[in-house]
Amino acid sequence: MNILMVTSEAVPFSKSGGLADVLGSLSPALVKKGASVKVLMPLYSFIERKGFRKQLELQIPMLGGEEKASVLSRKLDGVEFLAIEHPWYTERKGIYGDTSFEPYQDNCRRFALLAESAALYLKESGWEADVVHAHDWPAGLVPFYLEKHRIKAKTVFTIHNLAYQGDFSRYDAVLTGDRFPEECFKGSAGSERLNMLQSALLLSDRITTVSPTYAKEIQTEKFGCQMDPILRERKDDLYGILNGMDTTEWSPARDRFFSEHYSRTDLSGKAALKRRLQQESGLEVNDGIPLFAMISRIADQKGYAELLGGNVPILGEILKMNLQVIIVGTGDRHYEEKLEDMAALYPNLSVHIAFSQKLSHEVEGGADFFLMPSRYEPCGLNQMYSLHYGTLPVAHRTGGLADTIIDIDDDRKNGTGFLMNDLSSDSFMDAVRRAVEFYREDKEGFLKAQKRAMKEDFTWDRSAEEYIDLYTRLETGKAIR
Repeated sequence: MNILMVTSEAVPFSKSGGLADVLGSLSPALVKKGASVKVLMPLYSFIERKGFRKQLELQIPMLGGEEKASVLSRKLDGVEFLAIEHPWYTERKGIYGDTSFEPYQDNCRRFALLAESAALYLKESGWEADVVHAHDWPAGLVPFYLEKHRIKAKTVFTIHNLAYQGDFSRYDAVLTGDRFPEECFKGSAGSERLNMLQSALLLSDRITTVSPTYAKEIQTEKFGCQMDPILRERKDDLYGILNGMDTTEWSPARDRFFSEHYSRTDLSGKAALKRRLQQESGLEVNDGIPLFAMISRIADQKGYAELLGGNVPILGEILKMNLQVIIVGTGDRHYEEKLEDMAALYPNLSVHIAFSQKLSHEVEGGADFFLMPSRYEPCGLNQMYSLHYGTLPVAHRTGGLADTIIDIDDDRKNGTGFLMNDLSSDSFMDAVRRAVEFYREDKEGFLKAQKRAMKEDFTWDRSAEEYIDLYTRLETGKAIR
């Protein structure tokens, strides 16, 4: 089976978020299942050219003429990465903008070029794809361009985060030189805008998202980001397939970022790592105090409005308990400053305004509990890392968090964490309080829960099997459900 992935980013070449991790891990996992996989992506200025070779030239029609682009190829872990070389990518600092707050004004044309390059590559190279799998809004126009160039491959589109949609003016759409169907435009009469994600939702053969619960949530008005009517209409073509995690990068037994390695059969290294983490973070070194960690973007979506808002912030109330909290991340400067102010007031709070792989691994390994009060979480990876490291999540029951965590109070035999049903102060405090009591009053139960968590299977092998099944049934026309 031949599969062409189309994406704006892919590890190890480019990354701004979890999308890149998925492409970098799912693709080789599919190869191990016997598929032939190519990943088509832009060649950004920061990507090292070494190892790439020029494969062919493309002429991409745009308003006023044609844009010339080269396709460069490199094989890695059995996957052929196809990099589109064009000044709109190679002469820019970033992926979507110079900073995350300043998107490029010509992103409509930039990602239309990426999408049409996928169709033209299949037309010019002679390589026939059975399935073209497009990812998130930057690849949202892929089904349209496959149809335009009469490419017969089946199409799958994955929503990694419905909130990001690729919304552009009619003027931007005109600059591509293409006439998009009216249903691909969103908004009131006279002010409709091209929506790349909506185009993919309407034109793809199948739609997937990154967890079963998120697939249900996005069909509701609350989580649907105004796309819920389309998603309800296409509910029979919508599937939730849980992402996996990279167990070579994330393994407590051989983590390259710390030396206090440990496993399910010997957790002594975890205790040693906790003590070092406490000491280096300016916290009291004490095995008896439960250590909570939070590693994320410091933004509303991750629950910081609830955590830090109001006259009496929930975080302040939590810190009155006999526990410790370490927070690592960067983001909204207003929240960063509030966290730093609170760290000066509370000796049991350590705040690190930084993006640090080393610290992230150490904190995942050394903490007892991991806080994830996300407003929504399509899949989430940190709860998987935490479970794998025997660090029990305390999280909002939403999206992939609901699919990967079993509440200990709901199921003492199989539980792996603590879930809050909403982000109210009462629910938040209750979940943290239950975790603290469990840690203090049931040492044997806590140890068993850690070992259960570390036994969970979140490998990409499981996810790849589900994708292969989806591709196979789609290609053969067999019923999937």
